[in-house]
Amino acid sequence: MKRTILTAALAACTLSAAAQIMEERNPVPMAAGGGRVYRTEVVPYDARHDAEARNREAGGYWMAFKPEVAAAGDAISVVGQTVDIPYVWTDGDVYLHLENTRSAYTLWVNDQLVAEVEDSATPAEFCLTPYIRQGKNSLKLILRNAAAEQLNAIPAKRKPFENSYLYYQNKRAIGDFEIALVPDSTRRFGILDLAIVVRNAYNYEEPVTVGYDIYSPQGKLLDFNMTEITIPGRSTDTVRFSPFIYHTYENKWEAGSKTPPLYKVMLFTRRNGVYKEYMPLKIGFGKTELVDGRIMRLGKELKPVKAEYNAAADRKTTLAELKALKAKGKNTICPDYPQPAWFYSLCDELGLYVIDRANINAPERSGDRTVGGTPSNDPKLVGDYLERVKAMYYRSRNFTCVIAYELGGPSGNGYNMYKAYQWLKSVEKSRPVIYADADGEWNSDL
Repeated sequence: MKRTILTAALAACTLSAAAQIMEERNPVPMAAGGGRVYRTEVVPYDARHDAEARNREAGGYWMAFKPEVAAAGDAISVVGQTVDIPYVWTDGDVYLHLENTRSAYTLWVNDQLVAEVEDSATPAEFCLTPYIRQGKNSLKLILRNAAAEQLNAIPAKRKPFENSYLYYQNKRAIGDFEIALVPDSTRRFGILDLAIVVRNAYNYEEPVTVGYDIYSPQGKLLDFNMTEITIPGRSTDTVRFSPFIYHTYENKWEAGSKTPPLYKVMLFTRRNGVYKEYMPLKIGFGKTELVDGRIMRLGKELKPVKAEYNAAADRKTTLAELKALKAKGKNTICPDYPQPAWFYSLCDELGLYVIDRANINAPERSGDRTVGGTPSNDPKLVGDYLERVKAMYYRSRNFTCVIAYELGGPSGNGYNMYKAYQWLKSVEKSRPVIYADADGEWNSDL
């Protein structure tokens, strides 16, 4: 599946058959420490007021990625952009976020192979730190057909590479987080269930202070806390907080509410008394659980009224269309593949449940249960299946609206779907994992 020299040749705009042959015989090794990363989509902010306003351009730690066509062939094309990396960015970690690529792609930075991605619909992130340098840097993507093209849903007609960007993080930073506001064991109060993964990218141990604050939907500060930990070099550690949050049952998040209440949470780091980064979040109170084969939330069985829908070309149009679906009595949105982060935010704000689905769509020969008879039962594709499920989960796990995960569209069943189900159940302890084409087998909770 690797096309490394071919992609290098295309990045140089040669598009020659000779380069293709050379590429297939001489794969280029990837640099250590970089490549694709799977985590919650975040943009760190340098100041609290910028975080609250979602002003990404402030602080100088964010830049848009808008590649232009460099070359085009019959089956492949090359797009790229030269980005000017400031000196301060070389003292931390640099990430690239890609959306709306509209095809499978191979990513090159400064003539070094970073990653090959087969999934044309799911947004993806990459750590570019080992590849970039101060000053001019060449970022190129080889857009091509996927090796398993039959798995890809037809992506939405959004502007190519819209909401694609680069951003910088300090070497002592929030690497990821998992957050939920759930009932306590007595079902009388709420608990902020927060785990923050803190990262130290230096070669030596460093102290890092990490914390949060949480405000009620009415704007009242409910809790504030921080702690300092010492992290060994090139390592991560997880800091957990679980404070009681009172009066949460007065602010339940439920589908169908006119204005579902959302709590505001701000994550932050601090160093020598100076705040270094902020990450703003909104969450609703409640917990989705599978109880005796029923999807329950705060003691009530959910009654999904489903609508199949993918985000439109822009946020404004999507908001109007989601409001129209809600006005028709729909309370559960079922997309065909993972959506932009703003789509889930809109569903949180509108009070719409979401059953998120991995970008796996292979209906042809779905009834063939021989090994390799369908992509879902072809062990050579198990890596592709797991990548797609993993990318879906880490993108949407912290949104209140997500009540279940679906392994994919109608694609038959088999080894790859079994492995995908097992992986999802290993990380998701509460929400159900479903699959319509399980056909009564064990790899679907409903």
